[in-house]
Amino acid sequence: MLKRNAGYFLLILVLCFFSSCFQIIEEINVANNGSGTVNLTVNLSASKTKVASLMLLDSVNGYKVPSKQRIQKEMEEVVAYLKNSPGISNVKKTLDFENYIATVSFAFKNISNINNVNQNVLKKMKIKAINNSSYSFNPEAGTFQRRYTHTKEALVEYNKLKPEVKNVFKEASYTSIYRFDKPVASSVNPLAKISKTKKAVMLNVGIMGLINGKTNISNQITLAK
Repeated sequence: MLKRNAGYFLLILVLCFFSSCFQIIEEINVANNGSGTVNLTVNLSASKTKVASLMLLDSVNGYKVPSKQRIQKEMEEVVAYLKNSPGISNVKKTLDFENYIATVSFAFKNISNINNVNQNVLKKMKIKAINNSSYSFNPEAGTFQRRYTHTKEALVEYNKLKPEVKNVFKEASYTSIYRFDKPVASSVNPLAKISKTKKAVMLNVGIMGLINGKTNISNQITLAK
């Protein structure tokens, strides 16, 4: 999910433009029947002192800095929308303005619910998606799949940014973690790592690779029978 797959947090990412380092973390827990939970995090804690100072300003280099009240309001609207989305329940959010960490979590009946929510939330927020991702899970075969397609729009939007903002993305990272009830037998993406417990797969990449299309985060994970 992020950059667009952390699409729920793109309003928060306005702050990331002025931060020297940030992380986007996507965690998906999938049960044997295909239901599960999602936890999405934007972590600016490595730059919290700088971000705290910037939050006191109205704008930086021509970019308006959102107030805490604005961020809270936008997050509440996203949570309200998620609560009304088919197949989605138990929606929660946290906003830590001391360490500058934002999270949204929710449960889903079927992983396909995530695909619909991602697209609709972005549309509601009037934010153009910068990559295309979809998820599927076959309980009978025990296969989890993420289909990812880079879009040229990602690089087009990046090139519109000012040089000082572009530099921010050089240290930014995206992490996806998929957890399952059964052990993982295989994972086809060479960038992904299977945990020691065999029940989780993690992929950690630089966001620049996603923007310029050099990194592919598609994956097919097969669970043990």
